[in-house]
Amino acid sequence: MLNTVAFINRLKQIMEHHQFSASSFADKVGVQRSSISHILSGRNKPSLDFVLKINTVFNDLDLEWLLNGTGSYPKSQDEFSNSGTTIKNTSKSKKEIQRIVTFYTDGTFEEFIK
Repeated sequence: MLNTVAFINRLKQIMEHHQFSASSFADKVGVQRSSISHILSGRNKPSLDFVLKINTVFNDLDLEWLLNGTGSYPKSQDEFSNSGTTIKNTSKSKKEIQRIVTFYTDGTFEEFIK
């Protein structure tokens, strides 16, 4: 179970570290300003979507620290270097794109054929 008061304190720590006001933090994360206000006041609990948006926006954030307070904030430089794994393509096949289909929200689509 998430300790809401401790989560709010960690959220404030992130905002102070990056020098964000509540409204600028909301804009950066991509949520409504009222959502931040309600969470900071303790009126609402943070949703999973809200937590994931924060985790996506701030690379120096450890999700375990945000949720449980374990670890440190910001991440140490060692943690950054370990997270950047290199992916090597070992496939020897010569794959080529034949066509690309883009679907739009209005139900239309566009097809690109090589």
